[in-house]
Amino acid sequence: MPSRTWPAGASVLSATGLRSRARARDDARDLARPDGPPTPWTMVGELAAPLDAARLVAALPRLAAAPRGDGHLVVDIPGWKAPELTGAPLRAYLTRLGYDARGWGFGTNTGDPRRDVERLSTRVLELVDETGEPASLVGWSLGGVIAREVARRHPDAVRRVVTYGTPVAGGARHTSVARSSNAGADADADRVARRLDASSPIRVPLTVLFSRRDGVVSWQACIDRATPSAEHVEVSSTHLGMGFDPDVWTVVADRLARPDLSG
Repeated sequence: MPSRTWPAGASVLSATGLRSRARARDDARDLARPDGPPTPWTMVGELAAPLDAARLVAALPRLAAAPRGDGHLVVDIPGWKAPELTGAPLRAYLTRLGYDARGWGFGTNTGDPRRDVERLSTRVLELVDETGEPASLVGWSLGGVIAREVARRHPDAVRRVVTYGTPVAGGARHTSVARSSNAGADADADRVARRLDASSPIRVPLTVLFSRRDGVVSWQACIDRATPSAEHVEVSSTHLGMGFDPDVWTVVADRLARPDLSG
């Protein structure tokens, strides 16, 4: 596995949040393929998640310097077993930038992707009809799986998708719950996605964020090798800290500000 090559002399600045640790990975599809859940050591590393949020303080200047939003609708989708409230800080930030940022409207993500793709599709179509323009979807972990499938079904209603910590290969086999009796939470979504990748690839701009420190989803399972246009960005965050990592926030803000290509 290739070692990380963060810029020399930038470790202190990046560790505190003054500088971003995110980097685009044009070579993502050449990286290692998933071979199981995250290592026990990486899983233990999730205890450091509060440190990812702590970086927000020093990152405030660069967060404030992010491009302004154009007011378009952004729907935020939580991860498996995560309350909708977990996305509130990111939504507040996007609202401050000028977006119409909203939660998905269904509370805690209980892990029924087939049902959730159906009901979120209906909600997105209704909201798009109200606003008169396509929406962007931002999904954390299993929320990203749902966002991808909504975009696949309704490309005319979706402007852009950004996912972080989202498994696109192997379902629950490559997550920390792989040995649990509840490990099937996203396996169904994985089977559906694999079947559709060939017949109906995702056609909207897609940004995939992944981290080698992810102790919940194997980072290799987050690499999208099926969507030709998928862009990959590597960050250095725990899985639980991604929703509060300033590097994730700045990447989300930058991608949302890019021109609408849906028309």
